[in-house]
Amino acid sequence: MTSNRLIQTEVIGGLGVITLDRAQALNALTLTMVRGLHGQLLAWADDKAVHGVLLRGSARAPVEGKPTATHFCAGGDIRFMHQAATTGDLSIDDFFTEEYALDHLIHVYPKPVVAWLEGITMGGGMGLAQGCSLRVATETVRMAMPETRIGLFPDVAGGHFLARCKGHVGEYLGVVGPHINAGDALALGLADMQAEAASLAVLLEGLRDSPVASGAELTERVCAHAAAHPAPGLHAPTLSGLHAQIDQHFSLPDVAAITASLQLDGSDWARHTLAQMAGHSPLMMCVTLEQIRRARGMALADEFRMERDMVRHCFNLRKGVVSETVEGVRALAIDKDHQPRWNPATLAEVTPDMVQAFFEPVWPAHAHPLRDLKDA
Repeated sequence: MTSNRLIQTEVIGGLGVITLDRAQALNALTLTMVRGLHGQLLAWADDKAVHGVLLRGSARAPVEGKPTATHFCAGGDIRFMHQAATTGDLSIDDFFTEEYALDHLIHVYPKPVVAWLEGITMGGGMGLAQGCSLRVATETVRMAMPETRIGLFPDVAGGHFLARCKGHVGEYLGVVGPHINAGDALALGLADMQAEAASLAVLLEGLRDSPVASGAELTERVCAHAAAHPAPGLHAPTLSGLHAQIDQHFSLPDVAAITASLQLDGSDWARHTLAQMAGHSPLMMCVTLEQIRRARGMALADEFRMERDMVRHCFNLRKGVVSETVEGVRALAIDKDHQPRWNPATLAEVTPDMVQAFFEPVWPAHAHPLRDLKDA
């Protein structure tokens, strides 16, 4: 086994296993982790002894002998983003460029990549997971793209995979950011199969005893393992029966119209949705709706390039502490007062020009930091 202190790597029976090893921070991604992941994937792509890759998260050390929860990845390190944005640390640009390049590599990787999804799988964790060819949801998984709550948008190709959910569920997931369970993930196409979380050890032990000889064989083994070790007590989809309501509201042309429609709904779900939206950045909910709708007709590499422009604007249209994203992170993770001072403060104050500003190109095509991305 090898380690860069934040990721652990090991080859087991032809499977390259990468473990995110920052459990105290719910395996949130740092630039060092992104670089380690990217470098390891490139190395294994040409390694004939490695027939596929598995991504998983680590758990905190046991407390008083009792095991603690395992989480896949809670996203990017938002504390780093806040510090970098307020101090002028240019490595924030490197983080987003390299994170998006990593996520794109997973989407086009020449060998099977398995995401073993336990616990919190959000933001940047979803960016890793959704590019994988096999996404295994366990009974503990909690998925979300909650970026509008911190004044950001669902990046890491969120526009791509949310736009491809059934109907207008993607707009709902991106604008509102609700948590969903394994049943939802399977129903929405955000996971391919389900398995018992604890059974991963069995899968890896089986590979030690009987290695695979090809990517196809590895895929068959993982699928057979999941079928033989179903997740216990798998929850029914929380969105089951709500698709018609979601489409009714989230197909409307803008967030103001969506909100007005929800206010006339009267259902418990509509009231809960409005309560969730009340804490989000009005501007970034509008930006997110536009992002997902644009992404529906875009190739993956182009969508990553669009998001790279967008995230640059998040920190540069208004720099430092007046950035909507910096303010959102401050309220949630730094001061933890949960009282963000959004600007604009209401949906009524958001103008089309404010939204359009996030989609203006930052670089000419030949100089874009993700210009070399090519889809398979």
